[in-house]
Amino acid sequence: MTCPDIFLMRHGQTMWNLQGRLQGRLDSNLTDQGKSQAADLARIIAPIQADRFSSPQGRAMETARIAFSDNSFRIDARLAEIDVGDFTGHCLSDLQKSHPKIFESGGIDWYDMTPSGEHFSQLHDRCREFLADLAGPALIVTHGITLRMLRVIAMDWPATRINDLPVEQGVVHAIRDRSHSVLRKTCNQAARGLDSPRHAG
Repeated sequence: MTCPDIFLMRHGQTMWNLQGRLQGRLDSNLTDQGKSQAADLARIIAPIQADRFSSPQGRAMETARIAFSDNSFRIDARLAEIDVGDFTGHCLSDLQKSHPKIFESGGIDWYDMTPSGEHFSQLHDRCREFLADLAGPALIVTHGITLRMLRVIAMDWPATRINDLPVEQGVVHAIRDRSHSVLRKTCNQAARGLDSPRHAG
């Protein structure tokens, strides 16, 4: 599909990220590092003029409020994280021991096999619908797996390539003309005193 320029951001680090615990449709608060990552996003996107969107989940909206400096963004349920069903709230390391067959293929394919969870095909459909509705360039705060699927669709890649590009926190994943680039905070911003302290995560 053809879509306008999109600037994708994953929410900042959360307490459950730090613990290796799956959040899915649940939430935990941003850590100090997560708030710092959201502040980095604000500096990166400052010159970008685009519509603003966020997932309705707490960690994404908290990131969006910091990154956009206010509540001037639209909430869209289609940007929510993939539902991991019965795995929600559990530590990944524990699940790998208790469900070894689900994790044997490596990568993130196991997200498509969580008991009572959402499948990649369902995630694909709602992400494609969201992108099709965009009227122009968009700044989007979302989640790790949803961000991957949005990127795959915007780049016109097969869904099987969802593993191919990693997702970072505190950076902007830009898709322009089906090409991917990563926008980062510049050294010049830090030199002007715009950098904020980093906290161990």
